[in-house]
Amino acid sequence: MIVTCLAVGAYSQTSPSSSVSGPGEPSTIRVAAFLAPPSVMEVNGTLTGFSIDLWNAIAEQLKLQTSYQIEPDVGALEEAMRSKSVDLSLGVFITSARDAVFDFSIPTMEAGLQIIVLNKGSKAHKESPLGDMLRLMFSLTTLDWLGMALLLVLIPAHLVWWFERRKDDGIVSNRDYFPGILEAVFWAMSTLTTQAEAMPRQWVGRMLSIFWMFVGVVFVAFYTAQLTTALTVDQISGGIDGPADLPGKEVATLAGSNAVEYLKEHQAQVREFPTTDLMFAALLDKKVDAVVSAAPMLLYYAAHDGRGRVKIVGPEFDTAPLAIMFQLDSPLRRKVDGALVTLRQNGTYQKLYDNWFDSPW
Repeated sequence: MIVTCLAVGAYSQTSPSSSVSGPGEPSTIRVAAFLAPPSVMEVNGTLTGFSIDLWNAIAEQLKLQTSYQIEPDVGALEEAMRSKSVDLSLGVFITSARDAVFDFSIPTMEAGLQIIVLNKGSKAHKESPLGDMLRLMFSLTTLDWLGMALLLVLIPAHLVWWFERRKDDGIVSNRDYFPGILEAVFWAMSTLTTQAEAMPRQWVGRMLSIFWMFVGVVFVAFYTAQLTTALTVDQISGGIDGPADLPGKEVATLAGSNAVEYLKEHQAQVREFPTTDLMFAALLDKKVDAVVSAAPMLLYYAAHDGRGRVKIVGPEFDTAPLAIMFQLDSPLRRKVDGALVTLRQNGTYQKLYDNWFDSPW
């Protein structure tokens, strides 16, 4: 999400000294922000980005002085607003929960969620035959087949033990259940997977042995075919091609962002990270299957630091408006709304938008 926040720091920007502040309204506006390129970035100690440039244009028009406060995550941003240590926050997604306790400007833009995954052609994504084998060995498919194999071993083992324990020269040398059943289990396992090492003496047991060798051939063939199909499909599809593939996958996103609720509602295994750097590092280290966050942020990362290492998959989804968040009943809100309308009418807003979002960066 394009929430604009950064860990509390001193970023001070001064516009012309005259102010439009009213009674009880501070002459210097305290603005919270969060590093989320291209909305908010820090370059050589200076804040820049779409949300920063837009607010600077608003502040210049209203002749306001600005003091930027940088919060570490979305939770800290909202806490700063609740404690009234800041007057407003930039580029926050409008949600019903936030709207109940804060005021919002008219929307500054709309943005949806997007998905990035590792680019299979990159160095960060190396095919691992051993990893593929281990993943399949401990998959749900393998567990299902092991359960079937257990039944296919225990049933004939008990039948053979029952018939052969009465024969002095039978394949079960001990008439007691233990350890006699263990000999029968070994016979059933070898019959299921390869071929019987010894034939029962009872004619019923011999018929069962021949039948079970046939069952073993069919079982191994079906099991091998299903594992091969599962591995082939996974390699071809890449696992995640869009929002429909997210359920059950491990997905990274920013802690407290609107993406968290979406992912939980769609049964993804959500891993929340406090910063974008940690979120992207988890993907590059293959600790998660994908990253889901605000589309502009992911597009910018894919074109810069993640270039060649990650790729965007699927369409933009779950679109929502972003706006400037104010304290409840703040006298600033109407003035900022008026400034935003003016900036749209005189073309300043469009120039800023085109500069940050209509270019390949």
